[in-house]
Amino acid sequence: MSLQKLIEGFQAFRKTYYESKPDFYRTLIKSGQHPSVMVIACSDSRVNPSIITKAEPGDLFIVRNVANLVPPYEPNSRYHGTSAALEYAVRDLAVSHIIVLGHSHCGGIRRLLEGDKAEEAREFIDGWMLIADLARGGGLNDEAAIRAAERNAVTVSLTNLLTFPWVRDRVYDDKLKLHGWWFDLEAGEMLEHKSGGAWTALIGQE
Repeated sequence: MSLQKLIEGFQAFRKTYYESKPDFYRTLIKSGQHPSVMVIACSDSRVNPSIITKAEPGDLFIVRNVANLVPPYEPNSRYHGTSAALEYAVRDLAVSHIIVLGHSHCGGIRRLLEGDKAEEAREFIDGWMLIADLARGGGLNDEAAIRAAERNAVTVSLTNLLTFPWVRDRVYDDKLKLHGWWFDLEAGEMLEHKSGGAWTALIGQE
């Protein structure tokens, strides 16, 4: 994509939300943001939560990182970008839903499965991907095993969410619901994680 296409895209965005709907952003500024849904998504350029859900500005509070991972609760002096976004979404915005959005053909998960076989070490990615170490499963044996590892990583993040006390408390009080979604890039389908470990098609559900 050229820089000019991005500029033209912004011009179209401005025309839609500032010229055609002059009160849209004024309202968002005056009332502040009140999204009811947080999405923890991958940085992958092919999986944009706002685009695939047709969300409007103000609808979603989004944090994106490599492989849509949630680290465990570790309050210390280190930098915690994802945890900070999670804390703000839950404790300040009081979102009602958190969606961990995984996807097929995830480069981060493939990197995790390569492990010591990777040609060159990475200073940050390799350590980050260890968050999903329990998702490895069958490794790089076949594409089905890779797809399973991608979905397993979503469940690891769902488990890690419950290590945050203020997430766990709101879930137990039925004020917050956690969801695991996995987007199949090839089929254009979305699967949802169900209790018991099953994954079912999201289309047709309320």
